[in-house]
Amino acid sequence: MDIYVGNLNWKASDNELKDLFSRYGEVTKVNIVKDKMTRRSKGYGFVEFASDSDANNAINELNGKEFMGRNLVVNQAKPRQERSENSGGY
Repeated sequence: MDIYVGNLNWKASDNELKDLFSRYGEVTKVNIVKDKMTRRSKGYGFVEFASDSDANNAINELNGKEFMGRNLVVNQAKPRQERSENSGGY
């Protein structure tokens, strides 16, 4: 299961996030989203768990909890919506 993690401290690393979430089960992937131009964190990311029950436990335990000076927003990630070729613009 994929988990969305928001309100991240911009200094947080993938490894720090993995360490935090690994307390609740096997983490298979971590990705903090970064700006393409500056490579600076956008303040959110995704954590993937091997087990849905472990992921749900992490959501319940970490949503609203403080991490690196910020209160995390943690919930199940929604599927990414594809953008049409005509989106945006005139």
